[in-house]
Amino acid sequence: MTDDAATGIENLSQETRTFSPSSEFVQNAVGRPSLYEEAERDRLAFWRARASLLSWKTPFTETLDWTDPPFAKWFADGTLNAAYNCVDRHVESGHGEQVALYAEYEDGSDATFTYAEVKDEISKMANVLTDLGVKTGDRVAIYLPMIPEATFAMLACARIGAPHSLVFGGFSADALRSRIEDAEARVVITADGQNRRGKQLPLKPAVDEALAGGGDSVEKVLVVRRTGGDVEWTEGRDVWWHEARESASAQHEPVWVEAEHPLFILYTSGTTGKPKGIIHTTGGYLTQAAYTHRAVFDLKPSSDVYWCTADVGWVTGHTYVVYGPMANRTTQVIYEGTPDSPHQGRWWEIIEKYKVTQFYSSPTAIRTAMKWGEEIPAKFDLSSLRLLGSVGEAINPEAWMWYRRVIGGDSCPIVDTWWQTETGGIMISPLPGITSTKPGSAQVALPGISADVVDESGKSVANGDGGYLVLNEPWPGMLRGIWGDPERFKETYWSRFEGTYFAGDGAKRDEDGDIWLLGRVDDVMNVSGHRLSTMEIESALVSHEWVAEAAVVGANDETTGQAPVAFVILRSGNDEVISAAGGEDKVPEMLRAHVGKEIGPIAKPKKVLLVSELPKTRSGKIMRRLLRDVAENRQVGDTQTLADASVMDLIQKGLGGKA
Repeated sequence: MTDDAATGIENLSQETRTFSPSSEFVQNAVGRPSLYEEAERDRLAFWRARASLLSWKTPFTETLDWTDPPFAKWFADGTLNAAYNCVDRHVESGHGEQVALYAEYEDGSDATFTYAEVKDEISKMANVLTDLGVKTGDRVAIYLPMIPEATFAMLACARIGAPHSLVFGGFSADALRSRIEDAEARVVITADGQNRRGKQLPLKPAVDEALAGGGDSVEKVLVVRRTGGDVEWTEGRDVWWHEARESASAQHEPVWVEAEHPLFILYTSGTTGKPKGIIHTTGGYLTQAAYTHRAVFDLKPSSDVYWCTADVGWVTGHTYVVYGPMANRTTQVIYEGTPDSPHQGRWWEIIEKYKVTQFYSSPTAIRTAMKWGEEIPAKFDLSSLRLLGSVGEAINPEAWMWYRRVIGGDSCPIVDTWWQTETGGIMISPLPGITSTKPGSAQVALPGISADVVDESGKSVANGDGGYLVLNEPWPGMLRGIWGDPERFKETYWSRFEGTYFAGDGAKRDEDGDIWLLGRVDDVMNVSGHRLSTMEIESALVSHEWVAEAAVVGANDETTGQAPVAFVILRSGNDEVISAAGGEDKVPEMLRAHVGKEIGPIAKPKKVLLVSELPKTRSGKIMRRLLRDVAENRQVGDTQTLADASVMDLIQKGLGGKA
């Protein structure tokens, strides 16, 4: 390890366990070692070949135009349609009766849609949107729960070449308004309400509130009837989907667009407070979505039942619920509800019901299931599973091991995937038939992707060292800019290291050269001159048998500059843990000692605070900024994006000034 902490982020923890894929998995795997060789030999030829996973109306002749970096064009002179690629061509090739969607609702009811039925639904909605005045290039805002109509809405927009902007159904009217106004959306597609944890929650009132205070570009609101609840109605503006659908034709010719035509805008949080509208285009994005979904999840379209638990409001739902899986003719599950409603075994019940083969979820969800106890999934038959995936943040090794053992029956390969809203698709991941996996590591860039870990000056770090994760060659699914703000695009992503995309994440290379994500560089602490990742300390804490979840922040410290402060949730059976430790006041000290043993004395938290919950966004990410406020005895900042704002009150009340 380098002695100069300024060169990057220090690599303290070590992981030596590895798991090779079974010979049977290797023999039948979609991803072959030749993919790496092909990409290494000629990267652009590799991507040209991957584009053949799609059907092109006009074949492209140019692969990449990188004459005006950081603005890339991929397959620019080709034309295609994303909805045609996701639906029509499968019907035309004789697979119309294959199930596209198993829709499972929170109350246990369900629905099944074949590819032929999806084609009819999206054609009808495309005709309705056209009748409402939507033209190619117009933006449509979608504010829906996780129901089939959300998928239909996305594909209907794609069918007419109208870029969609999805806003997660848990966001406020203010958040919705800002996104509608920034994109100048012409139509909003929403629902009367949504089912969540046994309650019917209104949805359309947030649209009404958003449009009452702005959103002047919106001419029509298309409303899906989901709960049947009463809604305010604006005559001339609001249209019921079920009524418009009755007279709509199921015949609709897709609009063929250029490969660089915008497919969608997806807003992600910005450091300035104003959300960033990330633009993804059609040809390059869909190529990468189809290729990565097929290779990383080892997809066999005729036999697999795939389930990604993400909501379509997030990028994971765009790429690995809608566009990637459907371009690959996948049969998949979508689920309206939460993992614990009406009981904590709901997900495992669904896997058993549909005989799910690939399951893709987040470390937060996995750690939550750990906290609930392995006896819950043990009640269900999970033997259909053959591959597990992780997405959203780095997964700590103990959660990875639990996932493999308890959910995967000690036999399923795990693909721990790193990517972002901005990258469009998976960038770093094991390939399940090739890679010997390591608990907690995303490991290697996928064939065709060029990633590096660099120091402060932009030079590659040696194996065993940490630094900053960068992408140093353009890739097909890359963001094409920030909507309406090209300068912000250049400043945010391309200014830190010249000519190189900086992801904002810290990473380390182990002695084998494999990549480990260390979290956002904003979550790196400077302790006595050592740059330490909060994630490594969190992983050390969760490796203790007492700990269910942990979040670590760097709090200002007069002596060391910053000091780690840990917020810890104990596993069920707190009383037993406290008794074993010799009293509640002894638990923090024992956990501090455990971190010192696992990583080293420099990483021992200054304080370990026992809490019952952690503040999380609606996508499940821990909001460490708010915990930093608590650790430094400041007034807690804006909690608007929390899934449950009352969590911060619980934390502060439970600590009773201990922080």
